Amino acid sequence: MKAIETNGLTKYYGKKRGIENVDLSVEEGEIYGFIGPNGAGKSTTIRTLLGLIKKSGGSAAVLGMDIEKEKESILKETGYLPSEAVFYSGMRVREVLEFSAKLRKKDCSAEAKILAERLDLDMTRKVNELSLGNRKKVGIVAAMQHRPRLYILDEPTSGLDPLIQREFFKLLKERNRDGATVFLSSHVLSEIGRYCDRAGIIREGRLIRQDTVGKLTGTGIKRVVIHGIDSLPQIEGMRDADLSDRVASFLYSGNPNDLIRSLSGLEFEDISLTDPDIEDVFMHYYEKEDK
Repeated sequence: MKAIETNGLTKYYGKKRGIENVDLSVEEGEIYGFIGPNGAGKSTTIRTLLGLIKKSGGSAAVLGMDIEKEKESILKETGYLPSEAVFYSGMRVREVLEFSAKLRKKDCSAEAKILAERLDLDMTRKVNELSLGNRKKVGIVAAMQHRPRLYILDEPTSGLDPLIQREFFKLLKERNRDGATVFLSSHVLSEIGRYCDRAGIIREGRLIRQDTVGKLTGTGIKRVVIHGIDSLPQIEGMRDADLSDRVASFLYSGNPNDLIRSLSGLEFEDISLTDPDIEDVFMHYYEKEDK
C-alpha cells in the first residue's frame, strides 16, 4: 500500500491555478521530499491531501483511504505541521499540547514532555509570548506526540536554529526507523538531499519530476572549480560561470574530454570536477522546463 497516491490531483481557486494533474506516489516507510519555491503549490497539495480544502479534480488516497470519504480516519493517523502554525492566544504551551491530544482522544503527556525536552521547549510559556522558532517547536511536538503512521510536514525547519534543526531530523529518522512515513515539504534543498530517500519537484502547480534523490542528482552535470586562473574562455556546455579572486566556478554539461581540450592552453594551479549540489540540480530541472 502507498502512503500517499494521487492521480491527476487538481485544485483551482476560482480561475486561479493551485495545482494541476499532480501524480504523487509515496511509499510506506520512506522519507519523501517535496521540493519547490514559495508559490509552487506545495502547501496547496498538502492541504488538499488532508481534506482541509476541497479538490477540483482527480483522486487521492492517504494510507489507502480516500481523502474526501475518509478524511477523519486519515487525520487520526497523520501528524500535520502547517508552514505557519496558529494557536489560541493566552494558552500556555502545555495547554496547547493537551488540547491537541484531547482532540485525538489520547494521553500524550509523557511523549510531549520527552519531545519538549529534546527540542528545548519551555511548556510553561504562553504561546503568544514565543518567538517564531519556539512556536514552530510547539507545532512539531503537537504533530509528533501521538506517534502517527504518517508525518506531513510543511516547511518544518523555518525559524529553527541549526542545533534544533539537527535534533528535529534526528527525531524524524528515529520515527522513520520505527516504520513511520515522512512527507517533507521544503525549499531548503540541502535538507532534501541530506535526509530524503526520494523527492518530487513541483513547479507552477505541476509535478515535473519525482525519483530517488540519487537519480535526481545524476543529471550528468558537473561543478567545475579552477584555481589560479586569470580569464575564462567561452566553453560549450558551460553555464552559471563566475570568476573572482582568480577562482573560476561553473556548471558543465558537456563531454569532460572536450572541457580539458578547451582548457589546455590556459595556465592555472588546480582544477576539480564534482557532482553538483541539490540546489544546482533543482535549477537544472527548472531551466529544462523553460526550454
